[in-house]
Amino acid sequence: MQLNPLLDELGTYPFARLTDARAALEARGARLIDFGVGEPREPVPDLIRRALIAAVEAEPVSAYPLAAGLPELREAIAGWVGRRFGARLDPGIEILPTLGSKEAIWHLAQVLVGRGSERDLVAVTTPGYPVPERGARFAGAQVVHVPLDPQSGWLPAYDRLPDEVWRRLALLWVNHPGNPTGARAPRAFYEDLAARCRRHGVVLASDEAYSEIWLDGGPPASVLEVDDPTHVLAFHSLSKRSSMPGYRSGFVAGDPLLIAALKQVRPSVGVTPQAFVQRASIAAWNDERHVEEARERYRAKRAVLAPALEAAGLEAVGGDAGFFLWCRVPGDGDAEALAERLLGHGLVVAPGTFFGAGGEGHVRIALVPALEQCREAAEALGALAQ
Repeated sequence: MQLNPLLDELGTYPFARLTDARAALEARGARLIDFGVGEPREPVPDLIRRALIAAVEAEPVSAYPLAAGLPELREAIAGWVGRRFGARLDPGIEILPTLGSKEAIWHLAQVLVGRGSERDLVAVTTPGYPVPERGARFAGAQVVHVPLDPQSGWLPAYDRLPDEVWRRLALLWVNHPGNPTGARAPRAFYEDLAARCRRHGVVLASDEAYSEIWLDGGPPASVLEVDDPTHVLAFHSLSKRSSMPGYRSGFVAGDPLLIAALKQVRPSVGVTPQAFVQRASIAAWNDERHVEEARERYRAKRAVLAPALEAAGLEAVGGDAGFFLWCRVPGDGDAEALAERLLGHGLVVAPGTFFGAGGEGHVRIALVPALEQCREAAEALGALAQ
């Protein structure tokens, strides 16, 4: 049979490789502490679980969910965006619930780039989350890699793109707080980039899945705060904010023309969250206390791990937002060799090379294991340092 050659070109998703390696070791009896995959392992808050159960019991006959999502959920999201970012959104035309943020990130290029399109380029940051690039490639777009600049706080150097690239760009991605770096972007960055994208007719897409987990300072800014949101989309998720990765619930918000285009496609792909998940999501977006408590737990984990990492020669060089520590590898800077060595001591980390060019010489540590496991890991790192 014939398969899409992109399957071979892109290879196995990096974190699937990490999961496979962990499973093989555990099958041989190894006990591992996994800082590799950025999957929250906090309990889902009680109020969210109760809302889910109540919604299931209230729906004895199951029906397909509306592609546009429940109006009540869109209202709850609009309320949260207003409280959090001071942005007023029309829930009818500027918000679309999604099956987490990953599927919407994957599908966006397919809405913007078509066969024979004059705008056939998609810009992504590197090192960065691999899904925007993979989605763009499957949409038939060519990908432009924009390096993150460590000297500017790991912001992307989009001002270096030549005019001929801007003329062909359909879509430009940013991700702050950043995966894998934890770097945040100031509002001025979003204003400048949004204005640049409007001038060139480019869609600006901002992946903000980690916006609610910051370890120092005040809350990160959002692209939704810009004065003119034309050509702008923001992607949010409850996976990290509310420890709900298995629920697959998020949203995309912004330019109503773009939201309308996404709505037009979605009945064909069937990716609207189930109604009972949407009702649990309403409870999540309407409550901040559980988010504040989770944020404090991540800070406690960092306080335990950061000194042990530093003693082992792993310097945290990323930002202060998200639940990642982006660490420079000591010595020869071979991140994959270090990851292998740590794996031998029961610690799973993600080599920076998983995130593309610019990740060399770094590892990403996700603060997702329980606090007690973080203490165990700190002891193991202390032994290694000695």
